[in-house]
Parts: sequence; C-alpha cells; structure tokens
Amino acid sequence: MRPKPNVCCSYVAGRSVVSLFYTISSPSLRSSLASPGCMQRSFGSSTKGCTGSTKKTRGRGLVHSLFCCLRADVSEPPSPHGSSSPPAAPEENGSLTRAGISEPLGRFLLPEVKLTDREKLCVVIDLDETLVHSSFKPITNADFVVPVEIDGTVHQVYVLKRPHVDDFLKRMGELFECILFTASLAKYADPVADLLDKWSVFQARLFRESCVFHNGNYVKDLSRLGRDLNRIVIIDNSPASFVFHPDNAVPVVSWFDDMSDTELLDLLPLFEGLNEVDDIYSLLRQHRTS
Repeated sequence: MRPKPNVCCSYVAGRSVVSLFYTISSPSLRSSLASPGCMQRSFGSSTKGCTGSTKKTRGRGLVHSLFCCLRADVSEPPSPHGSSSPPAAPEENGSLTRAGISEPLGRFLLPEVKLTDREKLCVVIDLDETLVHSSFKPITNADFVVPVEIDGTVHQVYVLKRPHVDDFLKRMGELFECILFTASLAKYADPVADLLDKWSVFQARLFRESCVFHNGNYVKDLSRLGRDLNRIVIIDNSPASFVFHPDNAVPVVSWFDDMSDTELLDLLPLFEGLNEVDDIYSLLRQHRTS
C-alpha cells in the first residue's frame, strides 16, 4: 500500500516550493536490497553489487535503493564534499502502480484499455532526465522538494522541471493514452509524479519493478504492456531503456538544467503527426534519421 504523504510548503531562494514528506520504513528497503539485482546503474559501465559491511555503505545503499539516474558521477546524498543525483536498486518484477495502488496484473503490466482510449496511441513517457532532473544537491530554483526519511534521516530530493513540460504533458494527455514508465522506484517517483501531473495525464504509472533487468540495464519491455506494439511509442533519454523496441522510440537528449531547452515543445508537431497516421514506424524512422 502506498504511504500517505504529508504536504508542506518550503522556500528555496525565495520561491514557494511544494513538498511531499514520505516516511520509509527500513525493513522494506532491506528486503529490496537483498534482491539479486541490487546494484547501482551506471550507464556504459559495469554495475556494482550492494554490500553491507559498514554503516556508510549500508546507508548509501539505502539511498541508492530509492532512485535511478543515468549519470555515472552520481552517488549519494550531499556530503561535505558535495554530490548529486539519484541512483538505485530494484524490487520484484511484475506489478503496476496506478493511483498509488500496487497489485499484480498477471501476464500484462497494464489493465485493459479504456473504451475512450481504444483508438488512441499508447505513449510511454520516461521521468528522470526526460521530464525532470532530480538531485540530492540543493537546486536553488527547484520546482519541488520531496523529503524522504530513511532510518530516521531525512534526505531532501530537489526536483527541477524541464522547460515546457506542463504544456507538453497537457497536450499529450489530450491526444494519447499516456503511461509513465520509469526505472526509478515508486518511493521516489510516485510523489514526484503526484506533483508533476497536474492534469492526471498518466493513465498508469510503472516503476523499477516493471522493468526487465538485461545486460546490466533496466529495460522497458513494451511487449509486456498489453497493447498493440504497432500502436506504442516510447519517449526516453536512455537508449538502454528501449533496446528491445528501438523502432518504437522517440529518443530525447538528457536534460539537467538548461532552462533554454525546447526539446519537449519541439516534439509536439511530431506527436500531432503520429496521431494522424496508421503507420507510426515510417514517421518515427524519418524523425530519428532527420
């Protein structure tokens, strides 16, 4: 069951920032860390197993179990020497979290498509470095702050929204069946999505446990969604995430803090075009090679 958040308001650099406070009990984290896949994702490099030999390693592992990040330079919450964005470790496979409720759905990850969405494309949208950038290091212009308590210690996660993300999500929700699919754990991603998705665009939310661990990476297997593969498009900044279905992908450049970025806005004409065609592959191929 989803933990009930407490909502508070804090100030970062004079701005009012919405926060959700989540308390995480250590037993559930330890059980997730005990799984074979408990390792930090370092894109393009080898993964490292989790160990519990020292208090420092144990604490670091607990924090890593919450988040996912593609940057190899990210490690743990801020120390006197600085540090940065959220990495992580997996739980079990095969559940869907929608509106905060996690339940097994058998063969497919998604429930049966709604009648109102049957003629729509299913668009799978990534979270970190696609829609937002999150960091343990304070961000002065953060849009959200999500404090998470781990074993009595509160770690502040600062979240910055990619430029034009609100307009992008609103338009996507008007056109498509939109699914949030992130390799991060729900403990972090769910409260971020609560704050980000003002229009309830996402019909479902899929997290780390719904990924397939393959060759050291967490892959989003579109064939497990329960939708016609010819009618699915995935937007993601990580090629490893869509390695099983590259022809269905709209790759985006990883975003961290460039406030002049217009990528999401620039993608809207492509998706409006995809909404009008029967063969999505030709248009997607043309976009990737242009």
